[in-house]
Amino acid sequence: MKRAWLIGAGPGDVELMTLKATRALAQADVILVDDLVNPDVLQFARADACIVHVGKRGGHPSTPQEGIVAQMLAHLNAGRSVARLKGGDPFVFGRGGEEQQALHAAGIEVEIVGGITAGIAAPAAIGIPVTHRDHAQGVVFVTGHGAGTSEPDWSALAATRMTLVIYMGMRRLNDIVGALLAAGMSAATPCAAIESATRPEQRHALATLGEFAAAVARAGLGSPAIVVIGGVASLAFARAAAADAPDAPDAPDAPETAASPDAK
Repeated sequence: MKRAWLIGAGPGDVELMTLKATRALAQADVILVDDLVNPDVLQFARADACIVHVGKRGGHPSTPQEGIVAQMLAHLNAGRSVARLKGGDPFVFGRGGEEQQALHAAGIEVEIVGGITAGIAAPAAIGIPVTHRDHAQGVVFVTGHGAGTSEPDWSALAATRMTLVIYMGMRRLNDIVGALLAAGMSAATPCAAIESATRPEQRHALATLGEFAAAVARAGLGSPAIVVIGGVASLAFARAAAADAPDAPDAPDAPETAASPDAK
């Protein structure tokens, strides 16, 4: 039986992929790649490696989860080493835990190679820390696209003083914003959406919660994107204001909505 890896490719920028991930890729006979992975990371694969694209992107055709596991098992049982390559970190909304369970059930040990998750890298790309002692007591990662009828407890999240980072939330952004406002979150809460974070095509929009959905729509942002809601997003507001008026002594608390391409 050959080796198996679950590998996080990081948020997009090839240079944000870990050294351990590049070394694991270089050993794999077969690499099953998710759609959101930057194809440039495959430069670290062997020239003779079999590359299998399995999709896994919301709203797009993709290989069913059971089919991905079946392919992995078929290659492993044939004596090939297999790397499962996922965007971000395989254990953060990547279904890596499910794949690990399936491999363990088949008697196969799998090595986990973590990656930088987009929920941290995307905010950082526009100057937003997910924690800051003046703005947030912690950070909560949630998905805007749950399994079946599952739904985050927006009322509880609206009451927390933690940064709210939402994965896969763009298609339901109007509903999410409405739920948070209805639960009592202030319409003046700073928000950001970052599309294609850490890549050359990265763009973002900034607005307060009451104007956020409209601002994102005007900017034409779509998936893949990370949404950040909370006081820490005000740091991106200040950064944008400083870029527009570098000699201004103070940035406004809530500048006008911004939609910006991000120079890399």
